[in-house]
Order: sequence, then structure tokens, then C-alpha cells
Amino acid sequence: MKVYALVGQSGTGKSYKAHTLASEMGIEYIIDDGLFIKGNKIIAGVSAKKESTKIAAVRRALFIHPEHAREVREAIRQVEPESVLILGTSARMINRIISRLDLPPVQEIIRIEAVATGGEIRRAQKYRREQGKHVIPVPTFEIRKDFSGYFIDPLKIFRIAGKGKRIETLEKTVVRPTYSYMGRFYIADTAIEAVAAYNAVNVEGVRKVLSTSIKSRDDGLFIFIEVAVRYGYKIHDVLETIQSSVAKDVDRLTGMNVIQVNVTARSLVV
Repeated sequence: MKVYALVGQSGTGKSYKAHTLASEMGIEYIIDDGLFIKGNKIIAGVSAKKESTKIAAVRRALFIHPEHAREVREAIRQVEPESVLILGTSARMINRIISRLDLPPVQEIIRIEAVATGGEIRRAQKYRREQGKHVIPVPTFEIRKDFSGYFIDPLKIFRIAGKGKRIETLEKTVVRPTYSYMGRFYIADTAIEAVAAYNAVNVEGVRKVLSTSIKSRDDGLFIFIEVAVRYGYKIHDVLETIQSSVAKDVDRLTGMNVIQVNVTARSLVV
């Protein structure tokens, strides 16, 4: 296995550039901030971006937790990659990751300055400093359940690759970890219930919302709604519309991952 490293200070755009560099060098796998990634898919690991403090995030990125390191080591053994690109802030960090994951010595260290312009690096640093946002080099659907309640945005990049000038699409996710917030914020269950009730009562065919409740888990929400339906409307269609409307608006307004919206027609009103 050939091990390569992309090294640069925090916030200089390493995760943003990782896929492009890996593609150009023919590297299939990336290790970045606690994750073992192939293309657009997370193979194993836990993102350091999910940690609540910077110290915890650093420990996660270094695979200090035995179970975390064991999971990624096993995944690497199973896929037997020909090459892997490791992202880190220094050669020392790269070597610590290599040690924790039982990888061969690094073959080549590439500085971020070699793959990003000075202007790109300054913009990345300004973005991190002023907005506290980080890039994870996988599509949003890959991490959404793990980042329920976080501010996340999809990022799609189009680039011309290869001699055939084919257009390559790279999908990434912008996330704002809790340790980057200007203080803490909370979204009460009652606020989510109010969003759900508002959406449900405005669906054609709904006479009244009888009750709403929320069950929260780390990976998202279960929403329960009971309604009275007007006579003459197809109950199944009304309930499906409520499900779709509530899930979409709760996601849009709160950033919470909606696992299920369970709607019950409790009564029929003439």
C-alpha cells in the first residue's frame, strides 16, 4: 500500500482539495478527520466535526479512541487499498495517524501550497475564521443522519478532467461544528411541534390538528401527528401530503434529520 499525505494548517482548504488531488494521482481512498472514505462514500469511522470541543475533535482525527481506530483498521484490511491519501496539519500528525492505523510509512508529503493558490488558501482561512464552517469531502446524504441539528449545506463542484475533457462532478458537504458556534443554541421540541402542526393544518382536507409529539434521537427525529380529516377527501392522500410537507419544512427550518413522520387520521368531520 502506498501512503500519501496532504499537509497544511487548519482551515487552508485541505478537505476541499482532497478529492481533486486524489483523482489526479489515482488514489481511491482518503483518510480525513476520523473518516475512511472511498469516492463519495464513507467506509468507516466517525467525523471529528461532530465533536463538541476542539480537543475532542483533535483526538477523534488522531484515532485516539481504541474502538474508532479498530473499526477503521479493520475496514482498511478488508478493502486492501493500493493507495491512500491522509489529510493532516503536520507531518507529525500524519505519522501519529499512520501509527494508530498500522499503515506503512508515508511515501510522499504534499503541501497544500502545492495544490492551492495563495488566494484560495486566504479565502479558505477567511471563511473558516469568520463563519466557522468546515468541509467534509462526501455528499450531504452520506452524513445527514450523523449531523442532525447542525448547519449543513451541500457543495457541488464541476471540473474538467482527463484528456477527453470529461466533466467530473465532486460533491462535498459544508458543516459548522458545535465548537465553531458563537455560543450554543437549542431548538425546543415545542418549536418543532409548532412547525409540524402549522404545516399539517394548512394541508387541504385537514379540519384540525388534534395532537403533535416528537421523539428525538442522536440521528434525528420521529414526528407523530393526529388530525381530523374533512369528509369527502381521500384520507390516504391527505396523510401522505402531511408527511411530505412536514418533513420538508422541519428539515428546512431546523436542520434536523427527519427519520419518520407518522400521521394518524383520528376522526372524520362532516
